[in-house]
Amino acid sequence: MFNKNSGEGYRSTIKGIKQKTLVYGENTLMSELKMLRGTRIPNHKHPSEQTGYLLSGRTRLFINDQVYTCNPGDSWCIPGDTKHGTYAIKDSVIIEIFSPVREDLHPDTEYTPFIQSWNT
Repeated sequence: MFNKNSGEGYRSTIKGIKQKTLVYGENTLMSELKMLRGTRIPNHKHPSEQTGYLLSGRTRLFINDQVYTCNPGDSWCIPGDTKHGTYAIKDSVIIEIFSPVREDLHPDTEYTPFIQSWNT
């Protein structure tokens, strides 16, 4: 699969956050997450392993009881079913890869806000 860069296709379930699926395959899904300064993704968990890379901005990442301040170029891997959340210290852009594919982020799935599937 190939995806040409476009400003279309973003979903927003939390004010100040936009997410778009970039590409996906049978086992992985890659998304782009844009967070405005001061926005937060609450602690949640899901069965998919989540690997991330901070392209720009500055965030605070919460994984279980650990807190990490992330700067551009920092990356992480969160095991499936692990409690995590994010806070945007500055406007930020994050690339995330999920395996297995998160169906709630898959563009061929009928859209339901992914926040409804979060388990705190």
